Formats: sequence, C-alpha cells, structure tokens
Amino acid sequence: MTKESEAQHRLGPLRNPAIDAAVLETTRQLLMEKGYAGTSIDGIATRAGVGRQAIYRRWPSKAHIVNDAIYPLLDAQQGADIGTELGSEVAMDEQILTLVRGAVDLFAAPATRVAAPALMSEVRTNEELREILVVRQLAGVRIELKRRLDAARERGEIRDGVDADTLLDILAGAAIFAMSVRDVGEPGPFADSLADIVLRGILPPA
Repeated sequence: MTKESEAQHRLGPLRNPAIDAAVLETTRQLLMEKGYAGTSIDGIATRAGVGRQAIYRRWPSKAHIVNDAIYPLLDAQQGADIGTELGSEVAMDEQILTLVRGAVDLFAAPATRVAAPALMSEVRTNEELREILVVRQLAGVRIELKRRLDAARERGEIRDGVDADTLLDILAGAAIFAMSVRDVGEPGPFADSLADIVLRGILPPA
C-alpha cells in the first residue's frame, strides 16, 4: 500500500491525500529533530504548511498523528496479505524469521525509535486510545498469525501450546526494547539472534 492510498484508506475518500502525506512526513521529521515531547500540532501545522483545523479534522490528538506516522496501517485484510506474502508452502522457521526481521525493521526506523516508548506511555493511560491504536490495529495480524501457527501445528512443525498473542508480544516487545531503549545499531544481527532464540529456546537439545 502506497502512502497516498494509505492516507485515503485511513481517512476516507473525500480527504486530500497530499495534506495527509505532508503531515505524516513532517511528523516523522520533527520526531527525529525534537523528540516526542518537542513535537506539537502547532509545529507540525507550521512546517507542513497546513492549518490546525485541517489537522484536527483528520486526527483528534498528537498521539493519533504519531501513530499513523510511525506505524503502517494493519487491518484484517493486511494481516491476510502478510500471510499471503509468506506463502503457505514456506516452512514455519522461515516464516518466523520473516516476521522477526519485519518487526525489527519497523522499530529500527529513526522516528519509530524515538516515538514508540512515549506513545506506549500514552496508550497505557488512555483506554480509548489503546483500543483504537493497539487492539484494533493489531487484530488482523494476530488473527493471521494464529492461523499460521495452527497450520504449522497440524503439519507437526511446532509443538502444542504456542500462543499467537504471546509470540507477537515477544517479537514486538523485544524489537521495541532493543531499538528504542538499548539503541541497537545493527538491526540485522539482532533480528537473526532473536529469531534463533524464539525458534530454539535457550536449553540444549534433549
């Protein structure tokens, strides 16, 4: 999905996608320059060359803007698209490696490194915001991951009891901490190491 079609999908067919794209790109720039606390709707509007009302017609708060700027739209259809891209014929270890690398690459983006911890704090204290930005946004991915795990379990590729929600929490949580807190410089080796631990654990083979 291109940025323009993403904006139309988020905000409806009557909105100008050029304004949406300018606001989101400006938000990413300001996050990298000033951090989350230093990024304001006034600052976004001024640099993007749009009015405050144009922004508020699209997003109810800064947190919503930042969420759209740093995270791709993840709805049920895109969750299915992710599964299609992986391919049902691909072994589960390769699928997990693909998912790990995708998660690490997402949180390794400069603006996401800066904004993810602050955005997590906001959704932690705002239930309505959490429902919109976390629960609904990840629903499609969680459904597709569960379907993939169930299929792999039937093929005998994974053991019983592997929970899709827990696995997704491990992948996303580790990626956020490594990129935003530890500030890992090379995402690739970290992604490979994370995938290895997820797939093989830390105990020696029986």
